[in-house]
Amino acid sequence: MITVLVVDDQPLVRHAIRDILTDSGDIQLVGEASNGREAVSAAITFAPDVVLMDIRMPELDGIAATEKICAPSTGNETRVLILTTFEEDEYVVAALRAGASGFIGKGAEPDEIVRAVRTIHSGESLLSSAATKALIERSVLQSAQRTAAWDDDRLARLTMREREVLILVAAGRTNQEISAELVISPHTAKTHVNRIMSKVDARDRAQLVILAYESGLISAGA
Repeated sequence: MITVLVVDDQPLVRHAIRDILTDSGDIQLVGEASNGREAVSAAITFAPDVVLMDIRMPELDGIAATEKICAPSTGNETRVLILTTFEEDEYVVAALRAGASGFIGKGAEPDEIVRAVRTIHSGESLLSSAATKALIERSVLQSAQRTAAWDDDRLARLTMREREVLILVAAGRTNQEISAELVISPHTAKTHVNRIMSKVDARDRAQLVILAYESGLISAGA
């Protein structure tokens, strides 16, 4: 059973999502919160597998709450899925940096929301094409501000094969697609991805996308 915490300042949204998740059969709603502070407290109390997090909320916004929930010091495995109507680059990059594993729009169909929760729980990232494009554009704008020594240090930990895999992950390829492209087994592809995350201290695949673009391993438009 996948445990979920729903965070949104609109009661109607929370109730709608609660009904959707309850009907899924394999997802259990363990709590609700109406702002970021409540979300952080509830995440500590319930340690859910997934938090569906709104961005714009009173007291503490979803990005700040995500950063607190996903902080390494918490030692938990909770993953955050941003539930939003906003896909501007500032929110995309900030939420990914904070530790979010992906985005889904509030207008998504019920089955899409259920699939998104399952995807995030499985360890995959969920990045819309708009979100990925925004990340690339922000990376280009900030290219002059990148700290090369920091980026090179992280990439230096990877083998050439792992760099190949990282590029494919950043391009949105699944483990199955990576295995087909590199002519390796899906298990080997998954092992490579897990090893890369361990070496560069990435929480999940979304963090690998950030590293690939901001280190210059992948250029915008590639």
